[in-house]
Amino acid sequence: MKCRHCAAALSMPFLDLGSAPPSNAYLTSASLNTPEIWYPLRVLVCEQCWLVQTEDHAGREALFGDDYAYFSSFSSSWLAHARQYVQTMVRRLHLDAGSTVVEIAANDGYLLQYVQSAGVPCYGIEPTASTAAAARAKNIDIVERFFGVALAHELCTQDRLADLMVANNVLAHVPDINDFVAGFALLLKPRGVATFEFPHLLTMVQGCQFDTAYHEHYSYLSLTAVQRIFAANGLAVFDVECMTTHGGSLRVFAQRSDTGARGLGGAVAEVLAREQAAGIGQCSFYQGFQAQAIRIKQALLTFLLQSRKEGLTVAAYGAAAKGNTLLNFAGVRPDLLPCVVDRNPAKQGKFMPGSRIPIMDETHLKTQRPKRVLILPWNLRTEVMAQLDYIGAWGGQFVMAVPQLEVRPVP
Repeated sequence: MKCRHCAAALSMPFLDLGSAPPSNAYLTSASLNTPEIWYPLRVLVCEQCWLVQTEDHAGREALFGDDYAYFSSFSSSWLAHARQYVQTMVRRLHLDAGSTVVEIAANDGYLLQYVQSAGVPCYGIEPTASTAAAARAKNIDIVERFFGVALAHELCTQDRLADLMVANNVLAHVPDINDFVAGFALLLKPRGVATFEFPHLLTMVQGCQFDTAYHEHYSYLSLTAVQRIFAANGLAVFDVECMTTHGGSLRVFAQRSDTGARGLGGAVAEVLAREQAAGIGQCSFYQGFQAQAIRIKQALLTFLLQSRKEGLTVAAYGAAAKGNTLLNFAGVRPDLLPCVVDRNPAKQGKFMPGSRIPIMDETHLKTQRPKRVLILPWNLRTEVMAQLDYIGAWGGQFVMAVPQLEVRPVP
């Protein structure tokens, strides 16, 4: 395999999770009787540009199909994050009725609904039919396509250039990262701004967040790698913010290299220096991650086996992609974890890919009263613990597996 950005040969391993089905390929009752497609799940490091990337085994159409089940609006904390972002960008960029905002991977309209409310014209680009339909139900204009240079050219000819382009948690999801980024350089107005949010490789490693690796995540990003990728494709990074979302993310601000006039902020140098001090540009930084994943896997299995031995019932909450990575790597099946509860109706009544654990609605917790609830989307632990605080009425406890096994009483 060659690097997705610089085409250098890849040989340095970062993480090997064996094999797994795509993390968002939830099963129906009917599909339980048919074979699942499992792909190797290995992550490698490019020693030339330091882009960390998953081996190619499945095309984007296979991973982001019409029945894609991730809907952003089911997280109240993520909605609050989107609302605050829109308010900040309207002020910072002086957006108004004469501006245009374009969101790439607009999902179910979770963010553009706030742009509309602010009176700023906007449209979204979203390739998955299920989430695109949900966005249209909010009266948001959606282009149902994958984004890249070809689509950017089409939109330019339609005079649909952007003052602001938004790309939240999508940069890691694109197989052709050069084509994707080059599309931004085309669709931005001469003084336009693009922002990209993505989980930070540095916090992924430091927080042992191996479960954020899955086939849909083609890349695992540092500012070191992103700055190089952008520069090669017509964008210049001029600012960056560190955020707590998704266990630790970066929000990168970029402009066109040929026409952008914003000066380079000091935060860019600070983050780059922090990455270099941690060893992002050295092989040793990547070499202990596999052992951390194995440690977490073994701790979870020990906990589930001991809970069963003691007669303590365990349920999981959050049928998230990262949960599928964790459960499949650990080999957890319904005998150790009978169910996963989720708020999303698109997932309820289905089964987790690979582990085939049934997904149920929240009433299951209230009727079955499990003693322990394993929170799979650990990045939303505060939100989930507040939502499920009623489990304290029967002495229930919360459990997190990442970055280490932790059992907590209800606050």
